[in-house]
This record gives sequence, C-alpha cells and structure tokens, in this order.
Amino acid sequence: MAVIAGLKALKKEGMHVTIYSDSQYVVKAWEEGWLKNWIKTNFKGGKKNPDLWKEFYELSQKHHIRFKWVKGHADNPYNNRCDELATEAADGQHHTLLTDEGYEDKSGSLF
Repeated sequence: MAVIAGLKALKKEGMHVTIYSDSQYVVKAWEEGWLKNWIKTNFKGGKKNPDLWKEFYELSQKHHIRFKWVKGHADNPYNNRCDELATEAADGQHHTLLTDEGYEDKSGSLF
C-alpha cells in the first residue's frame, strides 16, 4: 500500500520513479512481467491482494516505474527506517496508518 500511496502523491504524470523494496516477490512481479500475466489471466491461481495489484498497475501506467531490490536486515538505513515504521504501524503506534478500503478478507484473518 505504501507504493500506491507514493504514486498517488505524485503531482505530475510521466515521472521516472524508482521503488526500492526488500521483497523479491514484489520486485520480480514487476521486473519479470508477472503482474502483466496475472492481469491477463484475471489473477487465476489465487494470487493474493489482486485489488492492490490492479490499483498499483493502473497508477504505474501514468509513470515510468522501475524496482530495485535491497537486501533486508542488512543495515541499509532507509530499509531499516521502513521496517521501524511498519512495525510501529502493526503495533498500533501510528494513528495515520493507511486502510485498504477495498480489501476483502476471505479467510477471516488479516494475516
């Protein structure tokens, strides 16, 4: 959701955006074209969070996006800060936590 919020915050279209992530899954979904295939097949096979992937894809079409993978837990100060913020948000310490209004939890659990 942070990527979606970041793309929504951009004031102009056509921006060159580099997104750093420690998730190889997310990086490969974009860089290796998995996302385009998921969209073509309407997310068959039970891909998680299709609503978020679709929203990201729609926003990505307005910009020039590339992803860079960064190793997690490797003393990257920016990645460490992101982890801190995510942990605080998960622990309820942030009152500005974004809510995915379109999310449907089919399992009865958030995790």
